[in-house]
Order: sequence, then C-alpha cells, then structure tokens
Amino acid sequence: MGLFTTTLNRPLRNMKNKSVRLRLIVMNFLQFAIWGAYLTSMGNYLGKAGLAENIGWFYSMQGIVSIFMPALVGIIADKIMPAQKVLSLCHGIAGVTMLAAGYYGMTAGSSVEFGILFPLYSLSVAFFMPTIALSNSVAYTILEDNGYDTVKDFPPIRVFGTIGFICSMLFVNFMRDGQGVQFQATYNQFLTSGALGVLLMLYAFTLPNCPVKASKEKGSLAEALGLKAFTLFKDRNMAIFFIFSMMLGVALQITNGYANPFITSFKAIPEFAGTFGAENANALISISQVSETLGILLIPFVMKRFGIKKVMLIAMIAWVFRFGLFGAGNPGSGVWMFILSMIVYGVAFDFFNISGSLFVNEKTTEDIRSSAQGLFMLMTNGIGASIGMIGAQAVVNHFTYAEEIGGVIYTVGNWSAAWYIFAGYALVIAVLFAIVFKDPSKEKIVRQ
Repeated sequence: MGLFTTTLNRPLRNMKNKSVRLRLIVMNFLQFAIWGAYLTSMGNYLGKAGLAENIGWFYSMQGIVSIFMPALVGIIADKIMPAQKVLSLCHGIAGVTMLAAGYYGMTAGSSVEFGILFPLYSLSVAFFMPTIALSNSVAYTILEDNGYDTVKDFPPIRVFGTIGFICSMLFVNFMRDGQGVQFQATYNQFLTSGALGVLLMLYAFTLPNCPVKASKEKGSLAEALGLKAFTLFKDRNMAIFFIFSMMLGVALQITNGYANPFITSFKAIPEFAGTFGAENANALISISQVSETLGILLIPFVMKRFGIKKVMLIAMIAWVFRFGLFGAGNPGSGVWMFILSMIVYGVAFDFFNISGSLFVNEKTTEDIRSSAQGLFMLMTNGIGASIGMIGAQAVVNHFTYAEEIGGVIYTVGNWSAAWYIFAGYALVIAVLFAIVFKDPSKEKIVRQ
C-alpha cells in the first residue's frame, strides 16, 4: 500500500514542481518586461516632449535610488514582511506612479513639465529598482523550499526575464496609437510599463510564501546596509578593482538613455528617413539584449582561460567599440556598424557586470560576501551609472539640440562627436586599468 501511495503521489509532486517553475518564469518575464517598456525608448519620448536636455537626470535617478532603496527594502523583507508581499507592494507603488506619469504625459500633450513628470517617474523607479534583487530572492527561496538547486535551476528561469524585456521593447516599437505614432515615441510606454507593474503586483501576491527569517543575532545598521563590505578597501588591489568598477559603471546606462533618440534622429535626414533602423530604433536595439543573453554563456570559459584582469579589459575595449561604432554608423549603408555595436554590447555588459560579480564572490569570505555584492552594485549601477548619465547629459547637450522638423521634434547635431568622447573615455579607463590593476590569480581570499 505504501509503495502504491508513493507511486501515486510522485506525479502530483512533479506537477507541483513544474507549476513552481512556471510561476517563477511568469514572474521573471513580467519583472523585466516592466523595465523593457521604457528603459531604451524613454529618451526618445523625452526628446519629443521638449525635455531632451534632462534625459540624463531621468536615467541617473535609477542609479541614485539604487544607492539606498534596495538595502532599505531588503531589511523590510528580511525582518518585517514576507518577501513576496514586499515585492507585490513595491510593484504596486511603482506601477501606479508610472501610470500616473503616463496619464500626465497624455493630458499635458506638448506642454510636459519637468517638475511634474520627473517626480512621478522618480517615485516609480525608487520602488521598482529594489524589485530586481528582491525578485531573485523570492525565486531562490521558492526554489529551495521545493527542493531545487538554485545554481542549476534558476538561470533557465532568469532567461525568461530577458525574453520579457525584449518582447516589451518590440511591443512599444511596433504598437501605434490612434494617430499612427509608435509607443516608443510617446507616453504610452509609461502606461504599458505601469499596467504591467500593476499586473505583477497582483501576481506576486499569489506566489508561495517566503516567510520572514528572524535572526537571533542583532546586527548593526551598518551591517544591514552592507557598509561592512567597505573594509575590503583595506586591500589595495580590491580597492583599485572597486574604483575602476565605478569608473566603468559610468558607461552602463549611456546607450540606454541616448541610443534611441540618436538612431531616431536620422528620420530628420531625408537620406535615412525611410530606413528600417531609423523607423524602428527599439527593434534594432533589442539585438543588444539578445547578445547579452548569449554573452552569459561565454563567461565560464573566458573566466577560466583568461582570468578577471583580461576579462575586464575585454569588456572595457568592447565599450570602446560599442560607442565608436555608434559614432561611425548610420541606419543606411552603415547599419552594419549599428548591428555590430549591438552584438558587442553582450560582451561589454556581461564580461563586466557578471564576471565582476563572480570575482567579488571568489575573493571574499562568506561573512561579508553578500555585503560585497551590494558594494559592487553600489559602485557600478549606483554611483557610477548616476555620474555617467549626468556627465553624458552634459556632453550630448553640448553637441546636439532640439529641432522641429515636419511637426516632430528631433534631437539633432553632432552625435558622432559625443559617441567618440564616450569611446575615448572607455579607452583611457582600459589603459589605466591595464597599468594599475595587478593580476589577482595568485592572491589569497580577502579577509578582515
């Protein structure tokens, strides 16, 4: 009878396990579809709304809130409220405020004011950015509770996040409003993102429970905020690594903010106005996300063969080509340069972000490992990306200007000069890194 019962229950457990994986796939798909709806196309809309000079502030806000919000939300999920409910709450606030930003854009028309749109957007990203790490924590907990190996089973689930990002990008690229204008050029991208956020709020609330794990030990606020990891700066080579991570982090959001308005600006040039690239900037940019997915597969091989110094140098040189190819290309006969730039992005982003994270994990002890990962994110996606977008805004504003052509506002000017400056910056960082950073392959694990 026992054998019969066990045999009978096995299909039920398998069905349950498959259901868990499917639910996490849906969560990851929605998580990044929210971001993909506006991240690469928001600059296009802001330029057409007369806010081209403020694009950098919108993108830098993602980095600014990433400095403190993930830690604060993480404390709530660890100490006060189940993680899946915190995830639901954050997406609810982020989704509603993003809908409000889209509604304001709709009602304001051509009279969009920075002082109204920016605060609504900022509040939305302040609650969205922590959900990137929080959704991972929820997935890890649910997988472990159901007997899965997170190292083996999470990556295939996480891939659907990138797929969601790409699908959302393509949706706002090809979807048009009643006047035939693509969503990527209007406030509709905010409405799309907000609607997906509200949907994920409802969905996350139904996920399996991720109970608060009360700790018997009372840690300091500094430890809770991950400040303990700053002791790593006592090691010269680790300090150099983090500083250069911040300096390279400057490059992370530049193409997200300016690639779309740059490519779209070719519509103002009769020679390129009807080309597929100029008409479908988001679709062209989506190749970057496909390349990013494929780039992950190369990391185990290159890390083992070349080590962190050479891999980071490869990433830095890839950023040089990423920017330089934008400066030299066009959506006509030079569209191959744009496509190559998109392909290079996978190496530029993954070899830096993921390889850097693996290096930090390898070179730190378990008691500060999580804090060290938080420090790496703080230096790159927080401080570095914020400084980068504010600086990029100054460069782009110097070389470009808004011009109304055929009733549509485009950001035109000497875009190539701006891209070459960004490429030059990445090249200088690469040369300095090669000189200053010592190959740590023979170093011991960093200890306090």
